[in-house]
Amino acid sequence: MFSNYLLIAWRNLVRYRYYSLINIAGLSVGLAACWLLLLYVQRESSYDNFYPHANRIYRAVNHATWSGGNLKLASTSAPFAAVLKQDYPEIEAIARIQPEGGAALIYNGRKLQVDNMYFADSTFFHVFGLSVLAGDTATALSDPHGLVLTRSLAAKLTGANATEAVGKAVQMEDRKTYTITAVMEDLPANSHFAFSALRAMPPGYNANGWQEFDVYTYMLLRKGVEASALESKLPAFFERYLKPRMGAVNYKMSLQPLQDIHLYSNLDYEISPNGNIVYIRIFLFTGFLILLIACINYMNLATARASGRVREVGVRKTLGSGRTEIARMFMAESLLLSCFSALVAFLLVWLALPYFSSFTGGKYQIWQFGMGRTLCAMTLLALFAGFLAGIYPAVFMSGFKVVSSLKGRLGINTHAGFRKALVTFQFVVAMVLAASAIVAYNQMKYVMQKNLGFDKNLVLSFHLHSDEARRKAPALKEQLLRNPLIAHVAAASNPIGKNDIGGHGFFFEKEGRIAEESYVAQNYMVDADYLRTMGITLQRGRNFSDTGVADRHYAVLVNETLVKALGWKEPLGKRVQFKTDQEGTRTERVVVGVIRDFHTYSLQHKITPLVLEMAPFPQFEDNMYVKLRKADIPAAIAYIEKTYHAFDPEHGFDYNFVDENFSRQYSAEQKQEVIFMLFTILTLFIACLGLFGLAAFMAVRRTKEIGVRKTLGASTGNIVQMLSKDFMQLVAMAAVLAFPLSWWMMYKWLDHFAYHINISVWVFVWTGAGVAALALLTVSYHAIKAALANPAKSLYAE
Repeated sequence: MFSNYLLIAWRNLVRYRYYSLINIAGLSVGLAACWLLLLYVQRESSYDNFYPHANRIYRAVNHATWSGGNLKLASTSAPFAAVLKQDYPEIEAIARIQPEGGAALIYNGRKLQVDNMYFADSTFFHVFGLSVLAGDTATALSDPHGLVLTRSLAAKLTGANATEAVGKAVQMEDRKTYTITAVMEDLPANSHFAFSALRAMPPGYNANGWQEFDVYTYMLLRKGVEASALESKLPAFFERYLKPRMGAVNYKMSLQPLQDIHLYSNLDYEISPNGNIVYIRIFLFTGFLILLIACINYMNLATARASGRVREVGVRKTLGSGRTEIARMFMAESLLLSCFSALVAFLLVWLALPYFSSFTGGKYQIWQFGMGRTLCAMTLLALFAGFLAGIYPAVFMSGFKVVSSLKGRLGINTHAGFRKALVTFQFVVAMVLAASAIVAYNQMKYVMQKNLGFDKNLVLSFHLHSDEARRKAPALKEQLLRNPLIAHVAAASNPIGKNDIGGHGFFFEKEGRIAEESYVAQNYMVDADYLRTMGITLQRGRNFSDTGVADRHYAVLVNETLVKALGWKEPLGKRVQFKTDQEGTRTERVVVGVIRDFHTYSLQHKITPLVLEMAPFPQFEDNMYVKLRKADIPAAIAYIEKTYHAFDPEHGFDYNFVDENFSRQYSAEQKQEVIFMLFTILTLFIACLGLFGLAAFMAVRRTKEIGVRKTLGASTGNIVQMLSKDFMQLVAMAAVLAFPLSWWMMYKWLDHFAYHINISVWVFVWTGAGVAALALLTVSYHAIKAALANPAKSLYAE
């Protein structure tokens, strides 16, 4: 019986090939879109799942609020780990890591610059449960001069396999010799941090730096320990160790599950840019909606064509077929069509996957879930789509009455209201996605073009790798300025725009005395040329002076946000103290100037209090900033590189433009915006495809009416208006429903940014006009074709 259903279904698909092609096109695009989105969602959701006991690993994070300020840090202070392990037996092991910024490794004359090198505690492998290809995990990071390399780095550096690389001596730029103690497999791409090399954490590192917040602390809980139970005990940690140093603040330490970091964490000083669970939910929902819209196309066309199959149903019922058999016949037709669509979808995914991988930044394979699982999942998805698309037409058409069916009395208006509701729903979804995509585009344009408080254009920065080059930084600046293509040169301790400036606790003067409680602020070392090079405005007071050494030891600049937070009426002359060593020794400086706020972090983060200081010695300022003139940028860069090599011939010249540093912080949002825009276009395509088919059918059904109207004097414009009016009313109704929903969704999304656009009403006006024009264009093709037909032939139409 089922084979007979399939045969009948095949004949109907061939007979109505025009509508079959429209449905296959819509369903195949819908299935392909779902497939691609599922690949993306699976990759984003798989972060850090590969660790053997990932469900027992947690990261310690900090939250604190006080009068005039707050912090939410992914990082912790170095002393936290030892006391947490000591005071809480629930912790099996604890390890700290610190991205140190990298170094050059030298082996047998071969030199490689490694930018993703971390300091790590000796317990690192215990906490994360990672094994090594060669070496001993228990001792690999115990030796202060031990070095753990990944397989790929070990092969590039030594040219040997993992086993042979262990024990080899490697030099770093400090001229000290390090021994490769272990070689491990490269970390998968779906890890929230990535490194090529690990160095042993220096013994006693920053042991008294309770407010330095410069390491990331991970803990492995013992089996059976609930994180919530341990969290309930952590307030005692604050009372015992932090309150005497931080004073009266509302502090909370949280335990963040390792597997939640990539999608659920949005803290300051994240170790790398994270994803966002909101996007994952949006993409999953979008994929479902795209498939649903394709299924709605099938429902609409199937029910619209019902009048053409009324007699067929009547004859079958007269010959003894029951409602169930007829419903199965129509369902078989839907399932067969969805199976064809699944094959086309497979081809579309195969063709699109390289491009999808390139602009999302991931590596996807068509069998990413495994061949068996993929085939099973796609079969189930195709059957689900076929069932969803066919269930209503099957129920609807199997319910025709025998006598009415044989007389062919069921016409186009049967269930027309339901079809209109489905078309309206399609365009509600399309308009919500289109308006949301435009808002996302405008926000990305805003963050890329917003004034950051300094001139980011044509400013590049590069790192001074060697101590010798750092000591000669003033001479390097002087040599660079001899070239007319270079406007200004400055030195600083960090490149801004990478979200890794850091900060520590300061003791500020209030009401004539130094406050007992520290205040956390960003800390940044710059030279006297920094403000001019970056175009930063000095609001009051004076800039640093490079005449003599006084400002290197006794002066600071602060930003407007810090002045407001501390409530200073007259900031100039205020004293600032901070610790300079592990014994808690303080040094004191005086505020000599106030600068206007400028962004050191991307616009997801608010501008925070900032203290600028001159380094005690020039070699502490190990990043150079160069402001170029527009005349010949390639020639200027070539000159900078040549000059750099004259001061440091051993290291490579790597530079970054400052505006690109900021742009990279939005890479995740930009990729998601592209994905969102792409699937919005697909949604509009599928919706208009269904409208195209429905308009064609309506034009055919009203052929005789069109002939009568033309005979009575109706113009082509009148006919087009008549056939388009109903559809335009549905589009208008969709706009009324879609735009409030879209506004609410994007209002919530924009909250993710500390600085964002206001949603303009013109976004919705232009979206509505654009979608309406697209729908009108889709409908008008068949309307104009029908209007231009010979009325004599139209009057003879059946």
